[in-house]
Amino acid sequence: MMVFLAAHKQTIGILLGVLAGVTARLYMLHTDYRQYPTYPHGRIIHISLGVIAAALGAIAVPALFNKDYTAITFLALAAQQFRDVRKMERETLTVIDRLELVPRGATYIEGIAMVFEGRNYLVILTAFLTSLAAIVWEWYAGAAAALLMLLAVRKLRSGKSISHIAAAEAVQVRQDGPDLFVDDIYMMNVGLTANQAIIKERGIGIVLTPFNPNGKATIANLGQRQAILYDLSTLLGVFRDEGEPALVPLAKLDMKDGRLAIFMLPQEKDVNKAREIVERVPILESAVRMPTEAGVNHKEGRASG
Repeated sequence: MMVFLAAHKQTIGILLGVLAGVTARLYMLHTDYRQYPTYPHGRIIHISLGVIAAALGAIAVPALFNKDYTAITFLALAAQQFRDVRKMERETLTVIDRLELVPRGATYIEGIAMVFEGRNYLVILTAFLTSLAAIVWEWYAGAAAALLMLLAVRKLRSGKSISHIAAAEAVQVRQDGPDLFVDDIYMMNVGLTANQAIIKERGIGIVLTPFNPNGKATIANLGQRQAILYDLSTLLGVFRDEGEPALVPLAKLDMKDGRLAIFMLPQEKDVNKAREIVERVPILESAVRMPTEAGVNHKEGRASG
């Protein structure tokens, strides 16, 4: 057995690398409430790309050991291919978004496309390091490297959520004549009596209070606000149809203190569940703002605010 392992060290390293890479891709491939990627065809596409990425990462190691430096060219071509995958995801989701009662928004779509591209690079890195450890040392070193990379993948799989930057509170939705308020934040004018009755029966309100200036700037981003409304509407349903602007979910800022008021008419009126959903909405990478890190906001080496 030991003689066989020694004679086929590179082959075993490649197989371990491919297996680790595919395992990492399967672990990161998760169809959740957003129903993306779709099942089964969307998943088949991404699993196939994961196998290709794992094979490229694993084969690169013996190629470099044999001084076949054209392997770097193949990795560069793979990077171009995965950029095309990102473009494909962006275009597909943009087309689908036009048919949503509450759309995801361009920022959310770009975040999803970025994730799918980045995860293929994680697969390549997992396969590469696993194959490298198995070929340089022994197969069990490759297995240990694969385990460490899977732990890293688990950590990188999900980012921060709204609960990290703001506190969510369920508040009263009130109407003062045609004026609609969430807590003390003005939302819009509702003139029709029928719409006022629907809002009184089904309306719920959430107020987000940011913890610091960074959180205030992030939740002010229109893309981040749209992501909150989309997740709420997807999980609780939305009581509206096309052509009813008065029933559209809204997120508006209190210009004085930076709080964000959220109003919607869900199919399932559960204020506590709505608050929890808002807290779990992911922070979009394209929406993150960190004004306290700017040099003009530093004083004596510490960020102001």
